[in-house]
Amino acid sequence: MIHIVKPGETIVMIAANYRVPLSDLYKYNPGLTQLYPGQKIIIPGLEEPSAIPYVIRVSLRKRTLALFQNGSFLKIYPVGIGKMLTQTPFGEYVIVNREPLPGGPFGVMWLSLSRAGYGIHGTNNPSSIGKAVSHGCIRMYNRDVIQLANIVPNGTKVIIEQ
Repeated sequence: MIHIVKPGETIVMIAANYRVPLSDLYKYNPGLTQLYPGQKIIIPGLEEPSAIPYVIRVSLRKRTLALFQNGSFLKIYPVGIGKMLTQTPFGEYVIVNREPLPGGPFGVMWLSLSRAGYGIHGTNNPSSIGKAVSHGCIRMYNRDVIQLANIVPNGTKVIIEQ
């Protein structure tokens, strides 16, 4: 996939956000010395989001996650979001990897977003769904996150909006 460099980003930040070794970024982007906003960086191992038929839209206000396929609505799920001091970041991301059974508060599945430390995951506290109580991640019922993970591949675009 191609990442467009945003103001203030460093190559180390990009590597961390996409969970890619720094050496791989240099390998797939020969001659990379300095970054500038608008620059295109190849992220190895992820399909281009535009080639994936699925898009996820998260509404922080409604506390919902909507799944679309080829622009058509498929399903909506209730979610928990970040609390006042640790708000869920809005913007466009992609799912970069997944980890089944991550343990603890992350329930049965973790879908990493292309922003280090954030993801879509299950929960060991189902009463938190529909509330603003997380540290910024998007919480789903365990059955819902499993269903979602079985549908969408890594590289799927995730749009988080107010």
